[in-house]
Amino acid sequence: MNDFFKKASSKITKLSPEQLTSLIEALYSENNGLHSILESLSTGLIIVDNDWHVIQKNKAADRLLLLKHRPNENSDGSYVWDCIENEDIAQFLKNSSRNRNTNVSEEFSLSLETGVRFVTVTVLPLVQKNIQEKTKVCTSITGSIITIDDITEKRQQEIILHRMESLASLTNLAASVAHEIKNPLGAISIHIQLLQKAIKKARTGDGLLPQPKFMENYLDVVNEEISNLNKIVLDFLFAVRPVHSNMELTDADKITERTVEFFIPQFKENGVELKTELCRKQQRILIDEKLFREVLINILQNALQAIKSASVKEGLVHVSSFCDAEKYTLKISDNGCGMDENTASHVFEPYYTTKADGTGLGLTMAYKVIKEFRGDISVDSKTGEGTEFTITIPVPQKSTKLLGEK
Repeated sequence: MNDFFKKASSKITKLSPEQLTSLIEALYSENNGLHSILESLSTGLIIVDNDWHVIQKNKAADRLLLLKHRPNENSDGSYVWDCIENEDIAQFLKNSSRNRNTNVSEEFSLSLETGVRFVTVTVLPLVQKNIQEKTKVCTSITGSIITIDDITEKRQQEIILHRMESLASLTNLAASVAHEIKNPLGAISIHIQLLQKAIKKARTGDGLLPQPKFMENYLDVVNEEISNLNKIVLDFLFAVRPVHSNMELTDADKITERTVEFFIPQFKENGVELKTELCRKQQRILIDEKLFREVLINILQNALQAIKSASVKEGLVHVSSFCDAEKYTLKISDNGCGMDENTASHVFEPYYTTKADGTGLGLTMAYKVIKEFRGDISVDSKTGEGTEFTITIPVPQKSTKLLGEK
């Protein structure tokens, strides 16, 4: 069809009115067909010129990005980032324009009334062929094509799969709990049998029951073991209770920085320096902002308590982060009292605490939250030297690479 139009355009001055009408109708029909295809795509498309002014877009782009205003299909002078509500996506496109990037892709999350939507925004070059001197064909980049793909279902399936894997791991935990329950049940059974025999013997003899102290000793053991059973069950329920998270792609360094700034006055009042050294790569990871902040608060509070317990003259808490293509890592270290090897190995267990007024649940919840993020948390500590917590969270990986990526 393109060859037909090229030939027709070269002879347009020689065409009759009927032939011109036929040519225009053919052009209209092809343009209408291409427009219908564009509007039928589930992938959002925004086409911009070399100055990043919007030339054309489809309905999917409107739906997926919730544009601030909808530019006309013909360029109206609007920069593409001025039309986009989400600041992270707008900044991504500004950076792509500034750095002249032609093959880049980034994942974003959008908070909507109906929930969280995950999208991948890709910038590709708009290449146009130019024919010169009849035979020579040249190509030039006349703008960019921005594609928006909805990957919400994919990300949600990954979250569900991770939770199913976590549930599967509970089989071993359940087996361990069953083993723990057997011992108290065995002790209860034996002492009840001893009581029954004593009562039966008394009734067949003089009819007098054993001395109260004799019975109370057995009953005290039974009550103690029942209490142990109750604790085991409560610990198990706490361990298996799911974390209710609202996962979004978020810059973890920003959350860390805001949380640290909140604690600076309190730390300064106690003579403790709170030092930060963040990588600031603006790498978004899949987390729940509220839960991540709670993890940081718990660890920072523990660090302050550890320094106060050690009566350190110059207390220091150091918060640092770094990021690569695979994972985001956050380290929080202090020069407080530290822990011995045995204590450090149990800090994430429910109800395990060395504080007189502690619940033993803070670090357990921190562990559960980081695991919900598909990450890991570990502790390295030495008595009298200090403690360091290390949190690692995976960076979302693209399923495919763009042309030109290595």
